[in-house]
Amino acid sequence: MQDEILSNLAKVADLKVISRTSVMQYKSGIKRNLKEIAQQLGVNNVLEGSVGRAGNEVRVSVQLIDARTDTHLWAERYDRDVTDVFAIQSEIAQQIANQLQAKLSSAEKAAIAERPTSDPVAYAYYTEAINSWSDWEGQDKSLNRQVALLEKATQRDPNFALAYCALATTQMEFFDVSVDSKHLELAKKAAETAVRVRPDLGETHLALARYYFWAGVFTGDYDRAHDELTIARGKLPNNSEALLIAAKIDRHQNRWDSALANLQKANGLDPRNGEVAVWLGQTYFEMRRYSEWEQLVKKYAAKGTFKGPWIQVVLAKIKLAQGDPVAAQSLLEQVPLDFSPNEIIWDTRFRAALYLRDYDTADRVIAATPAKFADFAFDGPSDWAYGQVARVRGDQQKAVAAFAAARKKSDAWWGDKPKDASYPAGLAILDAGLGRKEAAIREAQRAIDLQPIAKDSLNGPTWVAHLALVYAWTGERDRALEQLEKVATVPGLAPTYGDLRFNPCWDDLRGDPRFDKIVAAAKAASR
Repeated sequence: MQDEILSNLAKVADLKVISRTSVMQYKSGIKRNLKEIAQQLGVNNVLEGSVGRAGNEVRVSVQLIDARTDTHLWAERYDRDVTDVFAIQSEIAQQIANQLQAKLSSAEKAAIAERPTSDPVAYAYYTEAINSWSDWEGQDKSLNRQVALLEKATQRDPNFALAYCALATTQMEFFDVSVDSKHLELAKKAAETAVRVRPDLGETHLALARYYFWAGVFTGDYDRAHDELTIARGKLPNNSEALLIAAKIDRHQNRWDSALANLQKANGLDPRNGEVAVWLGQTYFEMRRYSEWEQLVKKYAAKGTFKGPWIQVVLAKIKLAQGDPVAAQSLLEQVPLDFSPNEIIWDTRFRAALYLRDYDTADRVIAATPAKFADFAFDGPSDWAYGQVARVRGDQQKAVAAFAAARKKSDAWWGDKPKDASYPAGLAILDAGLGRKEAAIREAQRAIDLQPIAKDSLNGPTWVAHLALVYAWTGERDRALEQLEKVATVPGLAPTYGDLRFNPCWDDLRGDPRFDKIVAAAKAASR
């Protein structure tokens, strides 16, 4: 009930409607201060209600409150047959829009009044699927259950567009977990079916945009995703995910200010959404606006969007980028050793030790890294990290053995999986460590050819930096400096000032005034 009312209201461009992700953090039964909640969410009015069912009868009580004055603007109770639940949802949404004096277009009125399906059983399958969570038996089992439920829903109602959208989303989640291209194709099939069934629905175009964005990660073509998003955003003005995907595309297509604006708007619509917060911070990071990201992290910590040791990890990453590994290490010492939500913590620990040239600690970090996060350093398995440490220690025999092992594991891991530019770029660094100069240069250039900066402003700088490192490791100092100068100050996934200043992987270039100038330029570009 709550989801459908929010969904209906979110289609009204004249209203600002907070997304479900943020709203669900204020559940009923918890002592709440509506004024504080409204301030945290950035709204003036709050809708509260309850739903009860007895047999085929449903009772819905709802009230609209001005949280600034604790004044009841409107209240109503509905006693209806359960088959009238869609009508109740539409009626409540219309009443709220009227009470808030929102201007509704004829299309918005029609969207609010529409039923998602005429089959209550199909709707029950759909709601069970979208409200289910991963169980103790694992994410695969949970996703399989969701797929089964959604397929039942679409079998009962072949025109149930929202069920196809949810099926496409679930298949994308499957792909994210398995990196199996069959799930990508199944997501495409479900999204295309949704658009075919309901080309006038914003959610169907959002589902197709989501697919084209992920496909673009491999093809580099984000134009179709952008086109579908344009349609979706016109129909879903309060949808934070549409803004998030748009921002991700902007980062690849050199629209950095637009990316930031879209993420800031998404954050306003979904202020307690940790995913939006992380992407907003990542974009600040990629734009070298570290101080602004640091201040935002502290605000998120105060609001509870970021909690626990994660705060220290993010701040440590910022300090490394700013060129203060001592401060970063101090922050990391506050993080429990068993804190391991993802690979970022291990990458940050490793880099801090590396920047401080504490190689014993660096080796201990690699050894302690869980197997599922063993590829945290660059694009290869943990042997890459061991190889880098051995190389700067001057143990060439151990370095070569580690790089060789990493290359073998990399080939085995990629296998028949879809390959993007990161594949030849990762091989290039390993081959450079193995002394295979011509192969390394060829592979690094191949990555650039696949994703040049002009085609991908996010990843393109990374591959140029990889080529610079290959040149540095193979004795081509002039060519290394030429490449590094191109990316030392641009936004994107390029080396930070801290990386250039302290990472021993660049030691082959140190002592050259041209390199010092590049490092100084990177520092000046950091804010």
